[in-house]
Amino acid sequence: MLDRTDPESAIAAAAAAYSNWGRWGEDDVLGTVNFIDDAKRREGAALVRRGTSFSLSQRFDMNGPQKGWRRRTNPVHTMLDTGTDAALGNQGFPHGIGGADDVVSMPLQCSTQWDGLGHIFDHGRAWNGRPAEKVVTSEGDLVTGIEHMAAPVAGRGVLLDVGRVVGGVVGGGELPDGFAITEEHLRAAIDAHGVAVGRGDIVCVRTGHLSRARRDGWGDYAGGPAPGLSFTTASWLHRTEIAAIATDTWGFEVRPNEFDDAFQPLHQVVIPNMGLLVGELWDLDALAEDCAADGVHEFWLTAGPIPVTGAVAPPSTPSR
Repeated sequence: MLDRTDPESAIAAAAAAYSNWGRWGEDDVLGTVNFIDDAKRREGAALVRRGTSFSLSQRFDMNGPQKGWRRRTNPVHTMLDTGTDAALGNQGFPHGIGGADDVVSMPLQCSTQWDGLGHIFDHGRAWNGRPAEKVVTSEGDLVTGIEHMAAPVAGRGVLLDVGRVVGGVVGGGELPDGFAITEEHLRAAIDAHGVAVGRGDIVCVRTGHLSRARRDGWGDYAGGPAPGLSFTTASWLHRTEIAAIATDTWGFEVRPNEFDDAFQPLHQVVIPNMGLLVGELWDLDALAEDCAADGVHEFWLTAGPIPVTGAVAPPSTPSR
């Protein structure tokens, strides 16, 4: 049982128990992504049968979920050249050629993204025990910048549709806000789907929170109450040796958090201590419908981040 009044002790105990510091050497920059080896990619590629493809990314849209918390806003899309400019001959090109160009200004966490290893610190320490001030400066993440993840994040994906399995017909395939997904719930989904989860897998957990936001409006989807992983799942996340985990929620873990005075305590354990790659704001609905239809919940998944040099939590456009 968690002592809701003592997050500090719970975080410290979990950090010590599930630390991967030094596991892949003192110079490591990949954390649990090291579990995705060539054999794992071949295993994932061998799952392709029908050739159906789904984007698992939300749109990068000016009408997105962000509300400005800590200066996180929705992307601003501006046209630099348009069809109007071309038709009016304002572009200065020869022989009738014209074109369109555009620019986007946005926080990197405004839509579907990965939390990189430089995103969260634990008492001033970054992944692998490095001093946070030596890792991320005003110039970006100088050590574990997300550019290192651009190539290796591809392999066997597994969908655990906890919303459908636990929420069921009564819940419409959606878990209520504040619902803490425990190891028991994850195992229930694994058993219901008849799928294994293990070393090197990229696990996608659908809660149905995005489905509800699409139907009812964004509301507090970004940063408000939400279903998500329980702090107690840290043991499962470490023991299974998965490479990464992604959810259809803003913050991956249950909100409100499970302690009286805490902010994202599971992040504090799994990112700087475990070295786990965490994905947020993924769109898993179409994938979930397809998996439910054919009963197959494992697939080839490519999910590399946009390699913004030194970024700590960049956009991704994962696809199955």
